[in-house]
Amino acid sequence: MFGYLLLAILAFSIVAYFVGQATGKKFVAVNGAAIHSLPMYHGAYVAIWVGIPALILSILWIALQGSVIDGLLTSSLPSALTEGASSAQINLILSEIKNVAAGREFSVPTDEIRAAADSYLRWQDIARWAMVVAAISIMLLAMFFARTRLAPRFRARNGVEQIVGWMMITCAVIAVFVTIGIIGSLVFESLEFFKMVPVHEFLFGLRWEPQIAIRADQVAGNGAFGAVPVFLGTLVISFIAMLVAVPIGIFTAIYLVEYADDRLRNIVKPVLEILAGVPTVVYGFFAVLTVAPAVRNAGNLLGIATSPNSALAAGAVMGIMIIPFISSLSDDALVAVPRSMRDGSMAMGATRAETMTKVLLPAALPGIMGGVLLALSRAIGETMIVVMAAGLIATLNINPLDSVTTVTVQIVSLLIGDTSFDNPKTLAAFALGLVLFLVTLALNVIALNIVRRFREQYE
Repeated sequence: MFGYLLLAILAFSIVAYFVGQATGKKFVAVNGAAIHSLPMYHGAYVAIWVGIPALILSILWIALQGSVIDGLLTSSLPSALTEGASSAQINLILSEIKNVAAGREFSVPTDEIRAAADSYLRWQDIARWAMVVAAISIMLLAMFFARTRLAPRFRARNGVEQIVGWMMITCAVIAVFVTIGIIGSLVFESLEFFKMVPVHEFLFGLRWEPQIAIRADQVAGNGAFGAVPVFLGTLVISFIAMLVAVPIGIFTAIYLVEYADDRLRNIVKPVLEILAGVPTVVYGFFAVLTVAPAVRNAGNLLGIATSPNSALAAGAVMGIMIIPFISSLSDDALVAVPRSMRDGSMAMGATRAETMTKVLLPAALPGIMGGVLLALSRAIGETMIVVMAAGLIATLNINPLDSVTTVTVQIVSLLIGDTSFDNPKTLAAFALGLVLFLVTLALNVIALNIVRRFREQYE
């Protein structure tokens, strides 16, 4: 229903635009150049007043509808079901009611649950149709109101620009609050984790075995939350990836800028950038089916013990994946260097290689370093390739031929299956996420400082 309502809002907005535009054209035909705004601004003004209030109402309605219906359900349940029940037990009853309403009956429901499911479906239908009626009524009223405001000297353009400006400010504020919410959730859950596990044990402990019992019927160990093996595995794989990506990416950019002709450049650059759009699961399949067996066979031929899942395989494929980030940004940075600097160096008798190493690369260093640090952040945050090609077990070693794991992989594994956010096993994922966030933030700060330190103004 919500999707159809969005289509209806779009259709009403389009109709409103043409209504306002037609009105603006009538003003032009009657008053000529005496009008203040073009007909397109009259149309945009009416369309904005029709579409935006209805869209805001629909989003708020959808956001609040679930909690309102849950409250009605809870109040309508027999006292025998809710008396003395905790909030978790009431949530389980509500989940059972919704499953029965959706036709997912895992057991024979009681008459009370079935009656509540019928009420739930009835209230949902009422809420949906009430939302549609309310949205259409608001759109019709808004169209009438906005249409009556139009006049030859009406400042429609100013109104449209003001509304668009407020929309941009709203989007920026939402982005800021979303970021604050993400950081706040990470910090809050991490503090809960550090109440159970000391900070020094987490940051400097050498054993990572977070499997502990989270239910009474489970059998598991006591758990160990020393994250050094996880951090070390992340650094090893990221280091291998950068060893592959940095020289290939920078040398590719140098070749495309200074040595390749335009026809070859127009072919190679788009092909390289296609690599950035390949899903990471495809790289994971390539790593586990092609690269990992090749690494293992090469190790066997040389008489070196090699794990079936190795950091070398995962890091090499990850390096291939992040080549476009470095090559594309380095290419753009080199191209942005003023042509006069290149021509002046060549006029002084420098060769192409000397011009590149002594003029272009120093001038483009901020952009190149920004691309390298962006690629490093991408490598640190990668999950799928490591899951498929490197392994899940945290080991304290830096041997690239052994299996290791990373922070992102452990976050995924900790949040899969039975999750209860009151034990250190699950909360450890938030602590790892907080560390990952701080590392990427530090990399961004370093990149900004490098750009600020080495930036030069060219005229």
